[in-house]
Amino acid sequence: MSDLKTVEVNFDGLIGPSHNYGGMSAGNLASAANSGDISNPREGALQGLEKMRHLLRAGFTQGVLLPLPRPNFDLLVAAGFSGSDGEILAAAAKQAPRLLRAAYSASSMWAANAATISPSADTSDGRLHLTAANLSTMLHRSFEHPDMVANLIAVFGEPDKFAVHAALPMHSDFADEGAANHVRLCSEHGASGVELFVYGRNSQQAATNFPARQTRLAGESIARSHGVDASRTVFAQQSKAAIEAGAFHNDVVCVGTLNTLFFHELAFENTEEILTDIRRAASGLFDLKPVMVAQAEVPIEDAIGSYLFNSQLLQWPGEDRLVLLAPLETQETESTRAYCERLVAGNGPIGRVEYIDVRQSMRNGGGPACLRLRVVMTPDEVASCHPDSLLDERRIDALQAVVKRMYRDQLSSADLADVDFANECRAAREALLDVLHLSELA
Repeated sequence: MSDLKTVEVNFDGLIGPSHNYGGMSAGNLASAANSGDISNPREGALQGLEKMRHLLRAGFTQGVLLPLPRPNFDLLVAAGFSGSDGEILAAAAKQAPRLLRAAYSASSMWAANAATISPSADTSDGRLHLTAANLSTMLHRSFEHPDMVANLIAVFGEPDKFAVHAALPMHSDFADEGAANHVRLCSEHGASGVELFVYGRNSQQAATNFPARQTRLAGESIARSHGVDASRTVFAQQSKAAIEAGAFHNDVVCVGTLNTLFFHELAFENTEEILTDIRRAASGLFDLKPVMVAQAEVPIEDAIGSYLFNSQLLQWPGEDRLVLLAPLETQETESTRAYCERLVAGNGPIGRVEYIDVRQSMRNGGGPACLRLRVVMTPDEVASCHPDSLLDERRIDALQAVVKRMYRDQLSSADLADVDFANECRAAREALLDVLHLSELA
C-alpha cells in the first residue's frame, strides 16, 4: 500500500458459506447451465482469498467485503412462512423451493454489483461517493441493499471523507446493478476523470428476451447525487445483441482503467458515437486508448463463455503496460487464448495477461471482475476507512482458517432445508466478522 499517491483499491466480495447453484439469474448463461449442481463453498471462498493474496503480494492495496446474513428469514416471513427457523425452512423447501434458494443466495460475493463509486477527484464536494445498487431486477438480489448499505457504512464510515447513499427506488425505471455497468477513465487514479455509465434500456422501455438490468435513469440519478461534472459524464447504451447473447452486465463485454477502454465490437449500440463522446468529455484530461476486439477474432459467444472482458485490468506495480487478470476459462477457450497472445505481442496499452482460478464463481456466472468493487482512494481516505477491511497476509490467513473450519466442502439444494445448515451459515459469518472486528454487522 502506497502512502504517497492515490490508489485503486479492490474490495473483493468473499464467497459465503451458502454459495449454491440455484440458477436464479435470468440471462446469465453460466448460472442457468449449472443450476442444481453440487457447489463447493469452501473451495470457492479459498479461491477468492487466494486471488486477493496474489494481488496483495504484487503490491496492490486489497480490501474485502464479507458475506451478508443468510438465509434471509425476513424474506421468507414476508412470503407468509411462520414458526421456528426449522419450521420456516421445511415449509419453504416444500412449498416454495425457488424462494428458499433466493433466501440463501450468496450473490453478494460479486462485489462489482455492490455499489457505484465516484472518487473524490470527480465529485463537487470532494468526498468519495458510494451508492448501493438496488438490484431490483432479480429477486435473489433485490433484498441485498439494506445489508450492503450497513456494510459500506461500516467500512467507509467517516462522513468527512465518504458519502454512502441508499439504493435508488425499487422500481423498474430505476433498475441499478452497480459498478458492473460503470467505468471510470483518467490519466492517473488521482486525477479528475470521465465517468461512463452504461445502460441496457431507457425508463419504461420493454425488456429484451433477457432482462436489460440497468436503466439510463439510474445512471443519471447516481451522477447527480454524486455531484459529478456533467461535462465529464458519458451515457452509453449496451447493445441489444450483447444482452441477447448473455452479457447481462456491461462488464461481461467491456472493462476499462486509466485511459484504456477494452471492449468487444458488439458491446455498445453506437460505438463510434460513444468513443467520440468519451474523447469530448476527456478533452484536456487524457487521450483515450480504445482497444476493440472484433467479432471476427472473438465471437461474442466466446467472449461471454470465457469471460475475457470480465477480467481485472490493472496498473501492475513496476510495469509500464497494463495487465489483464483473466479467468482460466479465457486461456482454455481457443479464440480468446489466441487473441490474448496477439494482444500482448503488439505495442498497445495491455502488455500482459495473467490467468487465475475462480471456477466456483465462474460456474455461477461471475469472473474476476465480478468479484471486486474498485474504489479509487487518496492516502487520507485509505487511512480513514475501517482498517481491518484492508487485508494483509495475517488477515487472509485468519479468514482462510475460518473457511476451512466452518464452510462445507459440498452443498446441494436439499441441504438448504436443514436448520443445522442455517445455523452453520450464521456462525461462519459471525466468525468472519470477528476476524475483521466488524461485530456491529452481526
